[in-house]
Amino acid sequence: MIVLAQITALLGILGVGLVWGTDAFCALVQRPALARVTDASLTTVMGNVHRYGDQRMPVPGSVGLVGSLATAVLAAVSGHAAAATTAGASLVLLVVWLVLYTRVSAPINRALTAAADRSETPGNARDLQAGWDNIIVLRASLQGLALLALGVTLVLL
Repeated sequence: MIVLAQITALLGILGVGLVWGTDAFCALVQRPALARVTDASLTTVMGNVHRYGDQRMPVPGSVGLVGSLATAVLAAVSGHAAAATTAGASLVLLVVWLVLYTRVSAPINRALTAAADRSETPGNARDLQAGWDNIIVLRASLQGLALLALGVTLVLL
């Protein structure tokens, strides 16, 4: 049972690590870079980035979420309360991230993707991006803490 929990923790680490890396890149590199482009470029680039991100990123995100859940359950069933707690903390952090993504980021993603599809630049393109940028550091932080919690879980198992 412990080996299975270790495997699910490793899978969770891989999934969360990919999403954390993406969000961290966006916070550290993409956000300041976009501040230096035109609204039309911002709309075209981000609309297409979100198109592919929203299609492809749910897979590693789900692997991270399910890996955290499975690890928490397996650790609890195996009597490893500390590991169950840290894996559970990772799960909670990922659920908070998912709520933020669903309520704030995803609607902005859809708006920019739709504008890019129509080859239009919305008058509020910069405001849309600012709304997205306002939570990317928080999103990256939540993913980073979830990744850390899963790493600690692996050490505790």
